[in-house]
Amino acid sequence: MAELISRSEMKRIYKQVGELAKEVADLSDRELKTFPGGAVIHEEILATRGLKGGARNRQIKYLAKVLRQGPLDEIYLFITRRKGSKLRAKKQFHSAERLRDTLINEAMESQEKCRKMQIPFEPTWESHVLPEVISTFPNLTEKELRTIIHQYIVSHNKFYYRELFRVIKAAVERRERVSENSIGER
Repeated sequence: MAELISRSEMKRIYKQVGELAKEVADLSDRELKTFPGGAVIHEEILATRGLKGGARNRQIKYLAKVLRQGPLDEIYLFITRRKGSKLRAKKQFHSAERLRDTLINEAMESQEKCRKMQIPFEPTWESHVLPEVISTFPNLTEKELRTIIHQYIVSHNKFYYRELFRVIKAAVERRERVSENSIGER
């Protein structure tokens, strides 16, 4: 999905991965044996041991950089199962927020075009993001999303903004549960 991510949002994403790196760096030898990361990540985790202060912080930042280069789903799941970490839930929350804001921003741009052309903004506006969202989250219905987004754009009632977030967050959580089950079956 081609979503525009602001610099601030990128900083938040990097910070989340940094928090994950801190938790990964604190894994014990026993936990490290079943850790799903590759050999490079294992080496970087071992390199953080014995370091203190600024050197440890720099090594954790480098570990976060290495973690960002690959898929993080299995690592988040591992940390959640082993340590009861809330990082995975936080990641889901922020991805739902980003998705909601992307949909709202696209609809607002479309409404602005309609306003300039002096035509009413209809729930059937042309969307490039919505079909991608529906294909990514098949349990969402396009009609429901369009209705909620249209109601928010027309009224600016925060209820619809929160409702859109609730619907998207539920879809993100469902997809995460399905991927968790498929990862757990391996």
